[in-house]
Amino acid sequence: MAATIDFESLPGVGPATADKLIDSGFDSYQGIAVASPGELSNTADIGESTAADIITAARDEADIGGFESGTDVLSRRNEIGKLGWRVDKVDELLGGGVETQSITEVYGEFGVGKSQITHQLAVNVQLPTEHGGLEGRAVFIDTEDCFRPERIGQMVRGLPDEVLAATMNQRAIDGGPTDEAAMDALLESVLERIHVAKAFNSNHQMLLAEKAQDIAAEYEGSEWPVQAVCVDSLTAHFRAEYVGRGELAQRQQKLNRHLHDLSRLADLYNTAVLVTNQVQSNPDSYFGDPTKPIGGNILGHKSTVRLYLKNSKGTKRIVRLVDAPSLPDGEAVMRVETEGLMPE
Repeated sequence: MAATIDFESLPGVGPATADKLIDSGFDSYQGIAVASPGELSNTADIGESTAADIITAARDEADIGGFESGTDVLSRRNEIGKLGWRVDKVDELLGGGVETQSITEVYGEFGVGKSQITHQLAVNVQLPTEHGGLEGRAVFIDTEDCFRPERIGQMVRGLPDEVLAATMNQRAIDGGPTDEAAMDALLESVLERIHVAKAFNSNHQMLLAEKAQDIAAEYEGSEWPVQAVCVDSLTAHFRAEYVGRGELAQRQQKLNRHLHDLSRLADLYNTAVLVTNQVQSNPDSYFGDPTKPIGGNILGHKSTVRLYLKNSKGTKRIVRLVDAPSLPDGEAVMRVETEGLMPE
């Protein structure tokens, strides 16, 4: 669990201000250090000048905000985990899987299987590391009423016997893959470690991202920390509520703030954030695929890795790596079956 922080040691922070910061979700020096003066000013009801002083002091306490050597960056990146899809070609395409401390975006047309990926990763994140997991819990922000515990059950039961046996042993569940009582206990254990919330509008969705940080702080340092946050889908509410060019700027500002909150969550708690995204057809495109993701440049710049999911024959899906800072573009093929994501 997160350690108790003495915020009153910061300049301009008294008991009342400290309580406001804690109530607003600031539970560490790091959280304050990466906030903006305007954000802190509105949260704690203080002047921006005082907020700037508090942030500067918090950066000193947290030892962040300055330059570091490339060796230090490499050492920090060695702490990054890789959450596997358990589809060899896709994991190879991603350099081992979905990275923690980053946002991975999956976009594609309706019915292509984006929600299947979020369900699968909510299962996979709980697996032992030797089987592609991160031995952590998941937070699932559901904006389109797509989360189904029954689907989680199908995917758990679809895991290979050796993975099921290792996962049961990890949780001290007696029995085995052929023992129905043991399978029921495993499924209950998996569902208990998925925190699900349905977002009713964009403001509620943004609030849930802040609540997700509270959950990550609660379980930080525990046996089962938050290691995956799935948002399915990221843009549905923003797209429905802000219609037309006249509201585009306001929509993009809110989306940018939401992405900032998710990015901060990924960085502070070494968590993999995966968001799904809707698409639209570009009428100006005369050649190639006219499909493009919603969210514009703000989402394009904020997503560390972008994946385009396309339909193929039958249950096959093409996963195309569109953008990543250290990986070459490429494609992989997988299948979406009752048992979950499977190799071609």
